[in-house]
Amino acid sequence: MNRTEIGIYATKVWQLLVNNARWSYGDLKRKSGLRDKDLGAALGWLAHENKVQFDQEEDELYVYLCVNVYIG
Repeated sequence: MNRTEIGIYATKVWQLLVNNARWSYGDLKRKSGLRDKDLGAALGWLAHENKVQFDQEEDELYVYLCVNVYIG
């Protein structure tokens, strides 16, 4: 896996998240068709860019888009 592949995986995940829904990790994995390591890398990329947030509820991880508001 390289940076280009991770960027492709991150784009795929981003396209699923743009509907502003909160996705469980399992649903995101099934819908994206990515393996755990590829989905993890994609989420790490998006988290580093402050694009996604995570909620842990019991044994399930949920992912959703961040809302960043900049007032200058």
